[in-house]
Amino acid sequence: MSTPIRVLVVDDQHIVRKGIRSLLALSDEVAVVGDCADGDAALTMLAQTPVDVLLLDLQMPVRDGIATLEAMRERGIEVPTLVLTTFDDDEIVLSALRAGARGYLLKDVTLEQLLSGVRALATGGTLLHPAMTSRLLASSPSPRRSLEPPHPTTPLSERELDVLRLAAAGWSNRQIARGLHLAEGTVKNRMSSVLLKLGAPDRTNAVLRALESGLLTGSAHPLEG
Repeated sequence: MSTPIRVLVVDDQHIVRKGIRSLLALSDEVAVVGDCADGDAALTMLAQTPVDVLLLDLQMPVRDGIATLEAMRERGIEVPTLVLTTFDDDEIVLSALRAGARGYLLKDVTLEQLLSGVRALATGGTLLHPAMTSRLLASSPSPRRSLEPPHPTTPLSERELDVLRLAAAGWSNRQIARGLHLAEGTVKNRMSSVLLKLGAPDRTNAVLRALESGLLTGSAHPLEG
């Protein structure tokens, strides 16, 4: 049996926090190592406890989700973070992604959807669904200075776009390699090329930049038809 994925749950609503913890306890794949009500408590626990995936609420007192992500980056805490949101504020979600979150889920997800998201992040993937993220980008009223320039100086190849589409769907490099019948090293090289061409620091921002420039919006899934 493989080692369970160690998860930390951070949400200021007690019933939500305990509910998520109870749901995850139904799976042998996950071990919840703790839960916190605010970002300060989360930062303390992250410094003391090994965590594979952080489930993070955004709107919290004391230190909110975005401030927590920024503090993690400043302190060199590289724990894959999955934002839990109700989409009350689209711009806040986008800010969280820019601050380093690797994906997002609605709080009313099923157990399998939650587990799928945890697995994706634990194996190096992201959880950015193009249709949902496109809606966020379209509804965002403020300038996106952190993602400029949106257009790559060198066009992405079709294979690079295939890799980026699957990364946007939350696939890890290993899953992309299997899906496209490529060596994992080839996928890593293509993803590195995508990041370079888009001027993105990581996969999440690469997907956001590609969506802003229309590279992924309305495009077919690379494994369809």
